Amino acid sequence: MEKGHYSEELGLKVSTVFSEVSKVIVGQKEMVEGIFIGLMTGGHILLEGVPGLAKTLTISTVAKSLSLAFQRVQFTPDLLPTDLIGTMIFHPKTGEFTPKKGPIFTNIVLADEINRAPAKVQSALLEAMAEKQVTIGDTSYPLDFPFLVMATQNPLEQEGTYPLPEAQMDRFLFKILVNYPTKAEELEILEKMSSGVVEKINSVLSQQDVLDLNKTVTDIFVEPRIKNYIVDIVMSTRELTNYGLSHIDSLVQVGASPRATIGFIKAAKARAFLNKRGYVTTDDIKAVAYPILRHRLVLSFEAEAENIPADEIIKEILDAIEVPTV
Repeated sequence: MEKGHYSEELGLKVSTVFSEVSKVIVGQKEMVEGIFIGLMTGGHILLEGVPGLAKTLTISTVAKSLSLAFQRVQFTPDLLPTDLIGTMIFHPKTGEFTPKKGPIFTNIVLADEINRAPAKVQSALLEAMAEKQVTIGDTSYPLDFPFLVMATQNPLEQEGTYPLPEAQMDRFLFKILVNYPTKAEELEILEKMSSGVVEKINSVLSQQDVLDLNKTVTDIFVEPRIKNYIVDIVMSTRELTNYGLSHIDSLVQVGASPRATIGFIKAAKARAFLNKRGYVTTDDIKAVAYPILRHRLVLSFEAEAENIPADEIIKEILDAIEVPTV
C-alpha cells in the first residue's frame, strides 16, 4: 500500500481539539467526528435529531476551539432571506445605497433548526453553500475561507417543519443522525451539569492550521481500486438492477449524484487522517457511506409506506458491492 502524507503535528492539534470538546460534550463521537470531517474538507454538515441532544452546543463548542468567526442564526417561520444574507441600506443624505452584510458573512454559520424556516429562506443559503459567495443587490460578495454551514434540523414528522429541497440536501456533505445517549453517558451529563463548573474551551486551531489541514487531507493517497469501489457504490444507487439489487429497485426513486462521489473521496481522506493514516482503506469508505448517501437517496412511496429507512437500503448496497482487496 502506497503511503500518502500524514502530519503528526496537525494530528496532535486535532486530538487536542477533541479533548477540548470532550470537556463539554459527552459521547456523540459520530457527530463530533462528522463536524471535523466537514471542517477538513470544506463540506457542509446537517445534523438531525430530536431537540435536547446537544446539536447546537456541540457546534458552538467546536467553534470555540477554533480561531474562526462564528455566527448562530435561529431559523423560524417568519425569518426573511435578508435577515440571513443582508440587504441594501438607503442613506437619504447622500442618496446612495450601501450593503449591510448579514450573519452569513462568517467562517462557521450555525443554521439552527433549518427546517423551521420556509423554502425561500432555505434557498437563500444555496448560493453561499455552492458558490461560496452571496449576492446583495447587483453585487456578489465572496465569503471568507473557510466557510461552512453547520445546520441542525428536527425530524420532519414534527409539527411546524418544512422539508429541505433536494438541491439543497445535495449540497450537504454529511447528514448525521444524532441519537440519545447511553445510560452511562446520561449519568455523566447529569454529573457535569449539576456540578456548577463551567469549563473553559481553549482555542487550538488557527485559520492557517485549517488551511494546512485542507492541504494535508487533499494529499492523502487513494488506491485506484478504492476509487473504482466508490464509483460502483454511487452508480449502484442509480442502477440497482444492474448491480444485482433488483429486490430493492422499487424502493429508490432517485439515486445519488456525482456530488456524492466527490464527497466520498473527500470524507474518506479526512477519516483516514483522523485515524492517523496517509492512505484510504475500504473501511473508511464503508464508514462514510451512510452520512454521504442517506440524504441523497430519494425513496419511493413504497419505501415510505413500509417505513424503510435509507440506511437499510445503503446496508443492502454495501453488502452487494464487491469489496476490493488492497
